[in-house]
Amino acid sequence: MAFFTLAKVDKVQCGANILLSCMRRDAIRPWRSCTNRKPGTLKNMGGGLSTSRPFKTVCRPSLSSLRSPLTTASSGPEAEASPMIASTSGGSDAKDTETTIGASVWSRPKPSDNIQEHVPWSEELLFDSSASSRKIYCNRSLNMKSITAIGFDMDYTLAQYNSENFEALVYTGALSNLINKCGYPKELSEFTFDYCYMVRGLAIDKARGNILKMDRHKYVKIAYHGFTPLTREERLSTYGASKTRESFDEPGFALIDTLFSLPEAYLFAQMVEFMDANPDKIKDKSYAELYRDVRACVDMCHRDGTLKRTVANDPAKYIREDPTLVPMLEMLKQTGRKVFLVTNSLWDYTNVVMNFLCSNKVGKDTDTDWVKYFDVVIVGSGKPKFFTEETKMLFQVSLDSGLLANTDNGTPLVAVDSDEAQAPIPSLRHDPMSSLELDDDQPSTSGLPVNSRVFQGGSYSHLHRMLDVESGSEVLYAGDHIYGDILRSKKELGWRTMLVVPELNNELEAQNKQKSEEFKILRRRREQLEDYMHRLSWCIDNENDEMCPADVQECRDAVKVLEAEVDLVMSQHREALREYHNGFHKIWGQLMMCGYQSSRFGSQIKRFACLYTSEVSNLMYHSPGKNYRSSQDEMPHFDE
Repeated sequence: MAFFTLAKVDKVQCGANILLSCMRRDAIRPWRSCTNRKPGTLKNMGGGLSTSRPFKTVCRPSLSSLRSPLTTASSGPEAEASPMIASTSGGSDAKDTETTIGASVWSRPKPSDNIQEHVPWSEELLFDSSASSRKIYCNRSLNMKSITAIGFDMDYTLAQYNSENFEALVYTGALSNLINKCGYPKELSEFTFDYCYMVRGLAIDKARGNILKMDRHKYVKIAYHGFTPLTREERLSTYGASKTRESFDEPGFALIDTLFSLPEAYLFAQMVEFMDANPDKIKDKSYAELYRDVRACVDMCHRDGTLKRTVANDPAKYIREDPTLVPMLEMLKQTGRKVFLVTNSLWDYTNVVMNFLCSNKVGKDTDTDWVKYFDVVIVGSGKPKFFTEETKMLFQVSLDSGLLANTDNGTPLVAVDSDEAQAPIPSLRHDPMSSLELDDDQPSTSGLPVNSRVFQGGSYSHLHRMLDVESGSEVLYAGDHIYGDILRSKKELGWRTMLVVPELNNELEAQNKQKSEEFKILRRRREQLEDYMHRLSWCIDNENDEMCPADVQECRDAVKVLEAEVDLVMSQHREALREYHNGFHKIWGQLMMCGYQSSRFGSQIKRFACLYTSEVSNLMYHSPGKNYRSSQDEMPHFDE
C-alpha cells in the first residue's frame, strides 16, 4: 500500500475546502446533496463519507483529521455484510469408521444395528449437526413433515465416485476412441489428464473453441481459448460487443453442469491447443466439429460397456464406500416414508453399484438384497424426459435374468404362452387393492414384493401412481445434475429438490482459510475516492464562473491526485479479489461465485435447489422431521 505525501494531502484538502464552499450555496444540485445536510459539513454529503476510523493501510494515521475519503474509512458498521458466501462454523468431518467429536468417539452404525439407537442427529452429545461437512443448506424453506416420498439418483448421488480414478478412466477411453475410431493423429496418445483443472458451471463455446465462466447475469468473467487465457479486451470484444445478447445455451454452447462432463471439457481444450499448433495434422475441422467428435467418443465409453465393465471388476477403486448410506435409508423407511430410486443407468450397472454400496458385494457374490431398501426402483429412466413425457413405456425388470416384461401402465402383461396370471401392481399405501402377502423381514410400509419393485423407463405419472402421490410437493428428490435432476423435476412437477454438490466440502475448507476483509475494505475505499473525485470535477465544470482561478487550479490538482489514488486502489482491489478466488481454484476461482456476483452455477443452485449438501447421507445427521428454513434474502439497501 502506498502512502500520500503531505503535499498531496494539502492539495486534496484545499479541493475539499473549495467543494464545501460551493455546497453552502442554495443552488446546489439535488444529486450531490441531502435534504437533511448541515451546511458546511462534508460528512453529510451523499456517498457515505461519515467516518471515525482512519484507513491505516493507505494513509498516515497522523492525517486522520483530514476531511476527505483519503484518510477516513467508510461509514456504517465495521463488519459490512459480504456479497460473498458467508463462512460457516466448521467441524471435523466424519472418518471411515470412527469420528472424534470433542472428547467422545462415535462409531457409525452398521446396517444390522438397531437404527433407533444409533441415529446421529439424536445423539446430541456425540455429534454436532452444525459441522459444515455434514450440514444441509437451505434455499427454500422445507418442512420435512410434508414429505411422503423421498427419491434419489444413483451416480454421484448415492454413489460418490473417486474423481481422480473414475474421470481418468473416462478420459483415457475417450482419447483412445479419438485415435482408434475417429482417425485422429497418434500424437494425441501423449496427452495426460489433470482431473483438478475443470470445474462445474463452465460453458464451452463450440464455434470459437473457448471455455467460459459467467456470472448470474451471463457476463463472461473468465475465458480461455484451449488453455490460453483471453485478455479483458478480447473477452469484451467477443462476448460483450454484439448487437444481440448471447444465450450461452445449446446448440452453440455446451454446459458443463455435471461431473461426468469434466473429462470431456479438458480433452476438448487439449484438442483446441493441438489443432491450433498443428493445423496440418487436423485438416478441414472446425472447433464445433472437434467438439462433436470429443462428445461422441465420451458417449461411446458409456455405451460400449467398457467403462461399466471396468468399474464392475474393481468397484472399490472407483466408488467411495459410505457406511452411513444404509442406516440413512433405513431411518427414512422407519419414518413411514416411501423411498425410491430413479436413475438413468440400466439394471446391470445399477445392481453392481448398489451391491457395493449397500453390502460391499462384488463379482459373483452380488445379489438383489439391496432392493429391499427401496419401495420402487426405476432404471433407464431417461431423465430429464422422465419428468416431462407421460407416453413412455414402463417395463418390469426380472431380478433373476435382467429381462424386461411389458406392462400396461405399470400392470404386468401375461405372455401368450404363459398360464400364470399376474396380479396388478397395488398402491404402496395400504388400501383395498393391496392384498399381497409380504415376507416377515420386509418393512410394513412396502406394498410391492422385492421381486416386483424394479422397472425400466416410464415416466413420473407411473411413479406417482405406484407411490400414491397426489401432489408433487409431497416428493423430495436428491440428485447431482442441476438440469437433469433438479431443474426439470422442480419446474415441471413441483417436486422439492436437494442438489448433491461433492465439491462443497473443498469449497468450505478453502473459504475458512481465506480472508475477505481486505478486498471488501478496498472496494469501499475505491467507491469513496471515485465519488469524491466526481464531485470535485463537477465543481470545476459547473461552478467555474463563481470560483477564482487559483481555486479552480487547486481543484484540478486535487482531481489528479485522486485519479492516481483511484488507479492504485483499483489495482490493489483487483489483486486482492484475484488472490481470494485463487484460494479456491487457480483458474476458475470460487465455484458458486464469479467476482462479486453469483456464478451461473451458483445462481442455478439458488433458484432450483430447495436444499443442497455435499453428500446425500448427510440426511442421516438431521431429524427426518426437521423444518429447514432459508436465510433472509439480501438486497443492496439492507446494508444501510
